[in-house]
Amino acid sequence: MDTIARRFETIRAHTEILAAPLTPEDQCVQSMPDASPAKWHRAHVTWFFEEFILRSSRENYRVFDEDFRFLFNSYYEAVGARHPRPMRGLLTRPEASRIADYRAHVDEAMSRLLPRAPPDTMKLVELGLHHEQQHQELILMDAKHLLSLNPLKPGYRAGPVAPSQGAATPLAWRDFEGGLVEIGHNGEDFAFDNEGPRHRVWLEPFALASRPANCREYLAFIEDGGYRRPEFWLSAGWDCVNQRGWTAPLYWEQDGASWRVFTLSGLQPLDPAAPVCHVSGFEAAAFAKWAGKRLPREAEWEAGVSALEDTGIVWEWTASPYVAYPGYREPAGAIGEYNGKFMANQMVLRGGCSATPAGHVRPTYRNFFPPDTRWMFGGIRLAEDLR
Repeated sequence: MDTIARRFETIRAHTEILAAPLTPEDQCVQSMPDASPAKWHRAHVTWFFEEFILRSSRENYRVFDEDFRFLFNSYYEAVGARHPRPMRGLLTRPEASRIADYRAHVDEAMSRLLPRAPPDTMKLVELGLHHEQQHQELILMDAKHLLSLNPLKPGYRAGPVAPSQGAATPLAWRDFEGGLVEIGHNGEDFAFDNEGPRHRVWLEPFALASRPANCREYLAFIEDGGYRRPEFWLSAGWDCVNQRGWTAPLYWEQDGASWRVFTLSGLQPLDPAAPVCHVSGFEAAAFAKWAGKRLPREAEWEAGVSALEDTGIVWEWTASPYVAYPGYREPAGAIGEYNGKFMANQMVLRGGCSATPAGHVRPTYRNFFPPDTRWMFGGIRLAEDLR
């Protein structure tokens, strides 16, 4: 119990550390419907513990504010009505200080509960902590998008970005024989329900790039007319190029003959050796086709991850749709809405990124987004067939 109590305290405190560089004004604004204000993230992850653990506990818990059940529910239909997602930025009230009080109220109640919580409750606590770590990454994703739209281009944090080292190395290839392999989570350690059950997959011989594609390589795609040549694009991706005016990854800006990129430290010169980041699944697939390669399937990525370099810098798009594994069953109750209900029209990404909290990613972790989204830290690792 002491271990999870310490983890609870550490992870909850880290959320506040991530939010600290943002002003109360920053924390209220919603830059687009897909993003959420930092204040909302801080409240929602607190709502999770209150709604799924404290309300049903026998600790005589006093609900902080009944209105919060409506304001900070994300998508759990079984819980009830909720404030519309695209309108979260209109919640100027409750103010940021009241959200801090809410977090303190729930944390104090959880500290009383944890020493004597039964095993089923502890499983929910573990899920809630990993859920909060997901939102820690979202806080950075959403804050970066918000600040990029400010004409002053303020940085989330001060200081220059350190030059990339690993991606400056020549690209090499790792060959794999394929055959019958097992993927998916199997064991007592935590995993989200969509990571299992473990099952067998047949793979034809394949190769994976040793590292993610870097900005120098992606710039060559741009300079070769990559955004003007429909032969590289899936049809829906080509529609995005034309309808949304894509000419480069999100946050890239051309400055005369050179390029700059908006980072969490503000505008910086483009680092050619850094992994290309903030590309959509459509851009990743187009780049791969231009390079004469393809994107990896998620089973290939998982089977080969131990031989790869520079994982965890950018989420790596795969060619695999986000669907259930054979034998998957959604958990009962509202918790069953966590992953299974989103298994349509999304693609899987693997590997984690620089904004992912330490210890949160494992080889079986399945991230997922629609293929036209770019504000997550999405990048590219190439693959090819060996037959």
